[in-house]
Amino acid sequence: MITNAEQRFMQQQGFPVEGPAVLIAHFRALRFQPLVVASLVLLAIILQSRVLFFLLAAVLAWSVALPQWNPFERLFDWLIGRARGLAPLGPAPGPRRFAQGMASAFMLCAGLALSLHRQVPAYVFEGFLVVALVALLAGKFCLGSYIYHVLHGRVRFANATCPWSHGG
Repeated sequence: MITNAEQRFMQQQGFPVEGPAVLIAHFRALRFQPLVVASLVLLAIILQSRVLFFLLAAVLAWSVALPQWNPFERLFDWLIGRARGLAPLGPAPGPRRFAQGMASAFMLCAGLALSLHRQVPAYVFEGFLVVALVALLAGKFCLGSYIYHVLHGRVRFANATCPWSHGG
């Protein structure tokens, strides 16, 4: 069963309202990318690897520029979606791409800070990434998508998509 927070998350990401069965499958599919990215960010932080941050930034930038070729979504389709008989994931809507772009920028900044041996700024960017990923995975709240809607003048809608919202 899909929760209200999951429905609002899908709306926040820019996806249309779907039937419950489709919504559950789509929601689970969209969580694949953040799970993979969070694992790799954690590894990059532990290793303080500028190379891994640069690689993640590049892959996410690729996903923004060419959303129909998002490697995470194609991997999900190939590994999981096909086995479960799910339709291939389509290109991400604007709010999701904006969030991917923000994550890419923060990873690029973390990688640059590490390259310049600036530990404090690196820790700050890594901290922002951890907070955003925890909010996304544990709280079903995407800060990047929220900011996208606010910047587009849809503050009421953005607030209504928060997991703690009562709708609206």
